[in-house]
Amino acid sequence: MLTAAKTALAPVPLRVLLVGNQEEDFFLIREILERTRNVLAADLDHAHSLEEAKAMMQQRTYSLVLFEHETGDAEAVHFVAEFLHAGVSILFILLTEDADEKTVAEIIGGGTWNCVAKSRLDGATLVRTMRNTLAMHSLQQDQQMAEESLRKLSRAVEQSADTVVVTNRQGIIEYVNPAFEALTGYHHDEVHGKTPRILKSGEQGPEIYQEMWKTILAGNVYRGILVNRKKNGEVYYVEESICPVRDAAGQITHFIANGRDLTERLRLEAQLLQSQKMDAIGNLAGGVAHDFNNLLTIITSYAELALDSVSQDSPLESKIQEILLAARRAAELTRQLLAFSRKQPQALRVADLNQVIAGIAKTLPRLIGEDIDFTFVRGEGLGRVRVDPLQIEQVLMNLAANARDAMPQGGHLQIQTSDVLLDDDYIHHKQAVIPPGRYALITVSDDGTGIPIEHLPHIFEPFYTTKPSGKGTGLGLATVYGIVKQNKGFIWAYSEPRMGTVFKIYLPCVEGRHTPDELDDIRIENSPRGSETLLLVEDEQAVRRATAEFLSLQGYIVLEAKDGLDALSVAKNHASTIHLVVTDVVMPNMSGGQLAKELAQLRPDAKLLFVSGYAGKTVLDHKVVDLETNFLQKPYTLKQLSLKIRAALDPNLGHQ
Repeated sequence: MLTAAKTALAPVPLRVLLVGNQEEDFFLIREILERTRNVLAADLDHAHSLEEAKAMMQQRTYSLVLFEHETGDAEAVHFVAEFLHAGVSILFILLTEDADEKTVAEIIGGGTWNCVAKSRLDGATLVRTMRNTLAMHSLQQDQQMAEESLRKLSRAVEQSADTVVVTNRQGIIEYVNPAFEALTGYHHDEVHGKTPRILKSGEQGPEIYQEMWKTILAGNVYRGILVNRKKNGEVYYVEESICPVRDAAGQITHFIANGRDLTERLRLEAQLLQSQKMDAIGNLAGGVAHDFNNLLTIITSYAELALDSVSQDSPLESKIQEILLAARRAAELTRQLLAFSRKQPQALRVADLNQVIAGIAKTLPRLIGEDIDFTFVRGEGLGRVRVDPLQIEQVLMNLAANARDAMPQGGHLQIQTSDVLLDDDYIHHKQAVIPPGRYALITVSDDGTGIPIEHLPHIFEPFYTTKPSGKGTGLGLATVYGIVKQNKGFIWAYSEPRMGTVFKIYLPCVEGRHTPDELDDIRIENSPRGSETLLLVEDEQAVRRATAEFLSLQGYIVLEAKDGLDALSVAKNHASTIHLVVTDVVMPNMSGGQLAKELAQLRPDAKLLFVSGYAGKTVLDHKVVDLETNFLQKPYTLKQLSLKIRAALDPNLGHQ
């Protein structure tokens, strides 16, 4: 056991090759190595010629070559150089007696590590030379490795995507890497000898930098986000990590700052936060608008019934008209809320955008006033878009009204359309959050006072307004934003103080060939009458009563139900035909969508007309609503309801 353990721990002998034709030298050196094996374990092989040595070195690996050399032996010099140039890492020791200094220098310069005179070839000299040669080789190798490590470190710093800045203890810049140059726009010659203060943006207080210096001078690592400014004046955000560098005595001599550009990530996070905030407020606005529309429907319904009950010369007529006018204004406000919250029911059509805007352009001059010059520039080859034309009208009316307010002394307003194709390269270059594809672009520009830079990021937020108190609700641009998003579009604003404002709206084009739909004329007629049986389903009692009273006056037979479950009971118990079910969308116990599914089995011949403050998700999921034929938006007038009922009962009359 002990012998085996010693054998296992014994060092592996060096494999040494002697090259030379002197047989007695081989026996001498082998004997020396045998005697000194306890000092340096080595096994010796013998090659009698250069050719034999080459063959042996190709077959076996040798740690050391002892090379016998004669004066003027040029082959020996080439032999050494040949192996070195081939990348063979073998140590050579020259055994010579009478070689001149030049020849020895050539051989050693070619890679031979040492030289021993054959006359001094004893055990101590040979072992010492071999050990010194091995030690020198090892030293040349922690040096080569160190140099390679430095080269790798240098390449890593030079090729790093993060910025690297090295300063002395006083903060004077001694080095910047190419990533720093690319990000900041400063060449290394421009910043060498200066301090990082040239990057200060002025958007952070002095306490930030005081804390940074306090941390790094104490020998700790500083981590934080700095707001810097590029050479061109553009602000950027960088996640900075600053480490102190110490000398052998432990004193801080330099600082290394490593920075990662966060500008794009923070921009995307801000967009996501803005979208989440808009969605949250939108859900609230949608719920408020739904309830408010029910109240407005009650007001307008009873006001209309009251108006029909008084004579035209009655002093009450003008008062009731004022009530209806106020209700219409309130209804417009709720429509803005619903558009902002993206819950406004849409009557989507494949439309020619130029034709839609041309119709709107006829009324815009009256809105903006005579002192503002208005032009509409039609783009050529515009792709078809699927939009709600009335919503596009609302968008342009809002933008035109804002432009008018920004040009109190007059100016110029222009609406321009163009066909654009956004490819992947464009999206990447502009860093735009918009899918590639073909878009119809609406550009609305004015030469008004512009929007201050501090307000520009907030202009699409609800209830955010820069107008004086009482001059704006803060819902105009929020409404525009909501409508554009509801139509699957994108909107950006560009503005500079006293240089005007530009809004760009991108609407995705539909694929394939589509025939654009024409806008139906809105006809104002007397309320049509009827004699059919209607099932009126409405959970708001006041709305139900007013609507039932009006429809009864119009000649209809009206069955009432307070919710979906009640409606099913009425439908089961009614003996004769139910021609039309007029139902709310959002109700307790059973939604309008679920009621429609149940009635399809119970009363398959009954037609449906949905009414709601917004298009409930349940109904849309069940796909029982056609917003252009069997849906009526609250708040509605009783005359609008009457026209919609006749259109549902008599489809040949056309859409109203």
